[in-house]
Amino acid sequence: MSTSNLPNEKFTDSNQFVKEFFDRYYTKSLEFPANEVDAVVAFFKKRGFEDTSANSVATVLLQQAKIDGVKVFKLLDTLDGLEEVRLSSLVTEILNYSRTKTSTLGYRVGQTTNLIEARNIAV
Repeated sequence: MSTSNLPNEKFTDSNQFVKEFFDRYYTKSLEFPANEVDAVVAFFKKRGFEDTSANSVATVLLQQAKIDGVKVFKLLDTLDGLEEVRLSSLVTEILNYSRTKTSTLGYRVGQTTNLIEARNIAV
């Protein structure tokens, strides 16, 4: 194997432009200002989210805010007062809304029934 400081040559065939065009045909591109992206990612990192999950949640939140016509900073202000558990459940709902219907995320809810009473069976 030889190493070189020259850039790698990309193999492109004659259909490369057509393939890229049709790969993006049904997707609408969304652009966001850098300060909004940084603010949303930092918001979730500050609350204990990992880098990848903060980026994923930020992407979905920015897309939905743009589609709904809501200012993302106003949205962050409303999320700021939520406690950690409530924020996690809200993020789960937001991610489920943006996912396909065959795949959903869940979270564990504490058991509310008394096990002793649940064992009593009337015959």
